[in-house]
Amino acid sequence: MGRLIPHDQNLGWTPFAWLIYIIPFAVTPLYRRSQNYPGSWALYLAATLVFLILYFRSYWVRGRELVLISALTVAMGLAFWPRSYGAGSFFIFAAAFIGNLEPQRRAVSGVLAIALIATVQAASLQRDFFNAAWPVLFVFIVGGINIHYAQVGRANARLRIAREEIEHLAKLAERERIARDLHDLLGHTLSLVILKSELASKLSDRDPERARDEIRDVERIAREALAEVRAAVTGYRSGGLPAEIQHARNALSSANVSFDCEPPKIQLPASHEAVLCLALREAVTNIVRHAGARHCRASFAVADNICTLTISDDGRGGSTPFGSGLSGMRERVEVLGGSLNRDGKRGTKLTVTLPLNTAAIQERSA
Repeated sequence: MGRLIPHDQNLGWTPFAWLIYIIPFAVTPLYRRSQNYPGSWALYLAATLVFLILYFRSYWVRGRELVLISALTVAMGLAFWPRSYGAGSFFIFAAAFIGNLEPQRRAVSGVLAIALIATVQAASLQRDFFNAAWPVLFVFIVGGINIHYAQVGRANARLRIAREEIEHLAKLAERERIARDLHDLLGHTLSLVILKSELASKLSDRDPERARDEIRDVERIAREALAEVRAAVTGYRSGGLPAEIQHARNALSSANVSFDCEPPKIQLPASHEAVLCLALREAVTNIVRHAGARHCRASFAVADNICTLTISDDGRGGSTPFGSGLSGMRERVEVLGGSLNRDGKRGTKLTVTLPLNTAAIQERSA
């Protein structure tokens, strides 16, 4: 079954309620004795039916067709106002239709034109003040209200589109975040598993006891990785910077890289600490995989509401383009208003800076 009006929760049943104003026209023969005969009734009912078609059609169309519907409604007003005082409502309905026109200046011009037409006809019919004034007055009132609500409706439509776009972008951002999380969580761990597995394979013949120790480490690391994945699913990433520093120390020790680092002496905001943990993890993973370094140093400093993490090694350095890990890390840092820089002239020096809110940091308990 077809609908008379579009499905719009903002409309509801109000379009049907406004039809009460056409009733005085439809029953004109009841109070105009001179027109109370079958032919007159047929004329008014036929005109009312035509109007209803135009009325409900106006809710479905815009642009030129809406202008045409408004013009036809004005024409009905011009044709019937000399015969029926109730026909003045046609001008009001026409103003309501034209108020939905875009752009707004066209709608305003249309309402003014309808008011002028109604005024000219009232003058030509020499109507008394009341019968002349009420159609013109309500043309301005109803037309103005519809212009306003049409603008509001269009603004709300734009907001809905913008909200849908934001939701779409948020989904894309979440997918990228999950990809970065998988890289940060598993990339480091799997690299360490590979490293220890290769070491165990080499030691299996000449030092079986140490090979067994390395395999046990592989098992432990795999269990820790599983715990980290489970923690990430529930929204928790790590035990904070102290735990991440210890993980870095263990990973570097397995690669025969000495590590010098002290935890920061302040309690950082959770969002900042999480980013610094992941930055340290990514840097250590790259050192183990690519640097060929023998020594690594990490330092934390806070000055002028800026937290700085510096990670340097004495490896081969270089200026190769950022991989997915460092690119993802830079995105995380920039979201917090910070920056990530790399210097590959003498070894590799990675510097992460994050702005801090003074009220959000406090002394770390011993």
